[in-house]
Amino acid sequence: LQRDLPEIDIFTGVGDYEQIDKLIAQKKGAVFSPEVYLANENSDRVITGSNTHAYIKMAEGCNQNCSFCAIPSFKGRLHSRTIESIVKEIKALVSKGFYEFSFISQDSSSFGRDMGLKDGLIDVIKAIEAIDGVKVARILYLYPSTTSFELIDTIAESKIFQTYYDMPIQQIDDSMLKVMRRGFGEKKTIELLERMKSKPNAFIRTSIIAGHPGESDKAFDRVCKFMREFKFDRFNVFQYSNEETTPAFTMKPIEDKVIEERVEILEEIAQETTQHSLQNMIGQTIDVILEGESDEHEYILSARPTLWAKDIDGDILINDTSDLPIRFGDLYQAKITSIAGDRLLATLVK
Repeated sequence: LQRDLPEIDIFTGVGDYEQIDKLIAQKKGAVFSPEVYLANENSDRVITGSNTHAYIKMAEGCNQNCSFCAIPSFKGRLHSRTIESIVKEIKALVSKGFYEFSFISQDSSSFGRDMGLKDGLIDVIKAIEAIDGVKVARILYLYPSTTSFELIDTIAESKIFQTYYDMPIQQIDDSMLKVMRRGFGEKKTIELLERMKSKPNAFIRTSIIAGHPGESDKAFDRVCKFMREFKFDRFNVFQYSNEETTPAFTMKPIEDKVIEERVEILEEIAQETTQHSLQNMIGQTIDVILEGESDEHEYILSARPTLWAKDIDGDILINDTSDLPIRFGDLYQAKITSIAGDRLLATLVK
């Protein structure tokens, strides 16, 4: 790389995040770190975009072997933080006024397995619940083969963690799940999703890959039918990307035109199911975080239901504040009154 790209001053690995300023100052040249950077709970974090919400990295790397994913090739195998490290970081952020946390990793439901913890994520949930000042939390990126009924139940029973289930399934057809090396089948996937759906006020998000090599018309029709019928609250559609280091790279590709058509069909289904989810919220009174002025008008405010993930699930518009004192970043209750396009309108009530 140094020979081919002489204009680059420093080549560094993801493990050198904490010392990047020193590397720039020293301008040593190529540095390749074998370590994966997780977090340093003893260092102050600079968080932009919010004074109340923070993302918390629980682990790096992944032990799964999905055919399409290159993450293990550059992030390595699962490397979890200790629960003590996570708790220390949360307490430090709470002392600065943060009260909402989104927990992330490449495979959150496998947290702690590299340290011998069978139910590491459940242990994290219980540890966070014991911290004064944490009001709202959610977990992103569950993996079907490492998600248990007990984990689903623990999330639903928590007073702090939202009944928010983000579990990318990528496909539902059994034959494609095998081709994609997902490590689970249609039956287990549906059992998990139905368990999630049975929980009061559950919000279920997923993602689908369109055009993976081997995806027949029958397999594509199956996933379309399932996505229409199950009615996820949100789902993202990703166009298959051919990554050189992945097993799928050597498989016979599907024509780009076919992939693009499939993406378009799935995106239409995603819009329909999102509309269905939004319509079901009309008339409900929900907890929201008032985030600021909206992009519609200075007198219309933007709020986010605590059930929705920041930067991911959108916002709602507050067009009536009921003359309540307005403090951006605070928690309120709002009644959903109507829908305009793909955004809900609401009135603050408390």
